[in-house]
Amino acid sequence: MSRHRQPQVLEIEPPSELHFKGPFSEVVTSHLKLTNPSSQRVCFKVKTTAPRRYCVRPNSGFVEPSGHVNVSVMLQPMDSDSQDKGKHKFMVQSMFAPEKVDDVEKLWQDADQADLMDSKLRCVFEEENENQKNQSSSEAPPSIVPASVQQSLQAPDLQAELKSIMEECKRLQSENAKLKQLYDEAKSKPSPASSENNKIQKNQQFTLFIILAFIMGVLLGYILL
Repeated sequence: MSRHRQPQVLEIEPPSELHFKGPFSEVVTSHLKLTNPSSQRVCFKVKTTAPRRYCVRPNSGFVEPSGHVNVSVMLQPMDSDSQDKGKHKFMVQSMFAPEKVDDVEKLWQDADQADLMDSKLRCVFEEENENQKNQSSSEAPPSIVPASVQQSLQAPDLQAELKSIMEECKRLQSENAKLKQLYDEAKSKPSPASSENNKIQKNQQFTLFIILAFIMGVLLGYILL
């Protein structure tokens, strides 16, 4: 007389369908939550009719009493018109685990079929509709650069102009550094040289003003283009 299998002890979420939402040109992940409401340790194994299409982590293991395990089911990239999509199914197989397990694979091989519990889930593929496609293709990340500056950045002689600007800035910075050095040297000398200090300080301030005015003028010119 054949023995009927036990009802599934694990609570599985979702209980009957795994949903995968396109586009399917990249990896799409769905999730399973296995909960063990019993007071015994349960071992589980996740199987599929299309093993080459999916990566399951973890695909087997144990669920402790009153504990749960999250399983990630990753659909590998595939053609949206693949003929076998509607045939993919999963099965969560489980059984109560003995107190000591030395070899998990042997445990499954030697298991009495009457001790096995299983739940089947079908795969549901949700295609990306045309509105979503058009919306995703039309939505571009907002630009923080004004349109006039974007146009100027496309000018063929922009690199040469920017190089000239950078060289001029470096020259002015170098001149300012020399004036600062002279100022510091003059500052350490006796008080009779105070008039020279004032002169150097004024030259330094004037140079700094030229640098700032030059940079502001360049930036304003690009924005008004």
